[in-house]
Amino acid sequence: MTWLQLFSRALLAALCLAHTASGWASGVSSSVANPLAAPSVVSTAHVRAELLAFAPEGVAAGQTIWVGLQLKHQPDWHTYWKNPGDSGLPTTLAWTLPPEVSAGDIAWPLPHKIAIGTLANYGYEGTVLLPVPLRISPAFKPSSTEALLLRLKASWLVCRQECVPEEAELSLRLPVRGSTVMQGAAFEAARLAQPRVLPASGGQVQVADGALVWRVSGLPAQVRGQTLALFAQEPEIIETAAPMTQSWDGAVWTARVPLSAQRSSAPQSLSILLVREPERATKGADPRNGREGFVAQAQVSGTWPALAVRSSEVSPALSAALQANAQAAQARLSLSAAPVNPSWWLALLGALLGGMILNLMPCVFPVLALKVLSFANHSEDRHARRMNGLAYSAGVVLSFVALGGLMLVLRSAGEQLGWGFQLQSPAVVAALAVLFTVLALNLAGLFEFGTLLPSRVATLEARHPGVNAFLSGVLAVAIASPCTAPFMGASLGLALGLPAAQALLIFACLGLGMALPYLAASWVPAVARWLPRPGAWMNTLRHAMAFPMLATVVWLVWVLGQQSGVDGAAALLALLLGVSLLIWSLTLAGRARRTMVLLAIALLLALLSTLGPWVLKPLDEPDLNNATSSTSSTSSDMRWQPWNSARLELLRAQGRPVFVDFTAAWCVTCQYNKKTTLANPALLADMATQNVALLRADWTRRDPAITAALAALGRNGVPVYVVYKPGQAPVVLSEILSVAEVRAALALP
Repeated sequence: MTWLQLFSRALLAALCLAHTASGWASGVSSSVANPLAAPSVVSTAHVRAELLAFAPEGVAAGQTIWVGLQLKHQPDWHTYWKNPGDSGLPTTLAWTLPPEVSAGDIAWPLPHKIAIGTLANYGYEGTVLLPVPLRISPAFKPSSTEALLLRLKASWLVCRQECVPEEAELSLRLPVRGSTVMQGAAFEAARLAQPRVLPASGGQVQVADGALVWRVSGLPAQVRGQTLALFAQEPEIIETAAPMTQSWDGAVWTARVPLSAQRSSAPQSLSILLVREPERATKGADPRNGREGFVAQAQVSGTWPALAVRSSEVSPALSAALQANAQAAQARLSLSAAPVNPSWWLALLGALLGGMILNLMPCVFPVLALKVLSFANHSEDRHARRMNGLAYSAGVVLSFVALGGLMLVLRSAGEQLGWGFQLQSPAVVAALAVLFTVLALNLAGLFEFGTLLPSRVATLEARHPGVNAFLSGVLAVAIASPCTAPFMGASLGLALGLPAAQALLIFACLGLGMALPYLAASWVPAVARWLPRPGAWMNTLRHAMAFPMLATVVWLVWVLGQQSGVDGAAALLALLLGVSLLIWSLTLAGRARRTMVLLAIALLLALLSTLGPWVLKPLDEPDLNNATSSTSSTSSDMRWQPWNSARLELLRAQGRPVFVDFTAAWCVTCQYNKKTTLANPALLADMATQNVALLRADWTRRDPAITAALAALGRNGVPVYVVYKPGQAPVVLSEILSVAEVRAALALP
């Protein structure tokens, strides 16, 4: 048998095909996402960050266009203005731009004063756009490029009671000749939220008796007589939360503001932002709601008091939070930072048991069935059987370690990933579908690999049988990795918080558990004697194994349909048809072979150029209620609401019990539970009677908010089922869900 040789080469070809199709997708249409580029939108558990642009006349030499970072905060969370107030850090933007383009400073919109206990911060809640002007050099040549690639690394501190440092890498392709106006309303709102600068002669400020006394003239008539909010432009000068006294003397506004006891500078000039607040203004509301801002500047007169001695550049609370965050990161990188504890040994045991149970998952069955064939073929050769067992086990263990290491590296780089992350990429799903289609055609007897390659390559299996066994272990991991078996969830979740060496040992134990049954069978003669003798039945079974392979292709096409829609699934089927035609053409003889091969290659290239982008194109808006079901809704599907952290907190605040299903289309266990336990009519009826809210968190495509929620539960893969009851801690249920377990967790009759 030569199917494993075919796997090693087909996998390489399929990955190259996915990469090429990705390049075509970005070239054919700017709306098709390039999986190798940074996204334009990143969501965390607290903020949704999006890179926006406004260039109504395209991009031309000597122009100024506008881009901006839009932050949508979860309720009660906020980020900071350029002067954060008593604590916090301002949002920072680091741009990577073409040589002919330069970025200006953030045009900060009007902030709000956010009171926290006895302190006060300056910042933003709700939705805010931080606009930045981009100046196009006169040397810019529009004909040199079709699109302007903008890259941004943004960092912000988001706080409620606690503070969380976050960052995101974003990118955007801006058409040079086209008009970019979709976000015009957002940029117009940000323009209206900009303050006006008053004449320099209109401001006076004096240091007197531990306070700053401001006198500002030149304010427009419509604000005279009204109470104004004051925001210091320079940090750590005034007591942000202290009340100030203000009054009007005709057209002159006067205010007395206490100096900060922690003041660390004595500037010669100061500027303040004065904001007229309408009576019904709300934080995070539309900036066109009547708020007006005015910047006053003045030279300081009087003598500054002695400076305070500062022990820290940031507030003590923020310094402690950032230090704890840094220590946690260091602990993950250093083996000595986290001592080995009993929970780690339990995690190793759970990984070992979970890996063994993975062999019972239906997605792994085709590979294991072929390994049984290999066993039978070597039933009389004990040495060959043992060597194959060791090679297969090495392939499984090393693949799990490599996959786990890649996940840890990407997470340390800021990516929000979890177990099974590779199948969140349409390119990987399509590549696997191509691979398994080719394997199915080989098993069905359409071709033998030796007939398509030179004899030196075709005899590789005979000369190196261990290579085939090793590659079969790699293939088994590729298919099994999306699954989460019992005992695996807690172990993988713990691995995220451990140092790299300990985490990789957990992944190694997971691989060892999966390889252990086969390894034991290859080394224990009594087990080998249970296997049937070689015979004609092996060829029949080999042909029959093509159908589980094709069933895997059906599943992969369905998964892609959840990521790229019906059009993407149909495009993938057309590409698989082209691949099958090419392989069939290679099996022909005589002149017909050359003609058909050329026609098949031409057809496949045409399909790739026209339909390839549809395979990689993401859905505009995922249907979270139905993302892991068929296109026809059922009554049980209609009971489920899309999960998000705000909805969950709202339901819990209402005192309702909540059941959350963390799922994905590529998770076979998830689909089994969804079609059995979670579709049980009696269970759903009792949930409705007890007013249980049902939320479904679909992880089919990458979602950083869901990844963060899983991490908070100590998990990094699906399925995960969680019950929230009023006044109680969340309860995580088992991966193989039963009706009785759900009833017990929710205390249903």
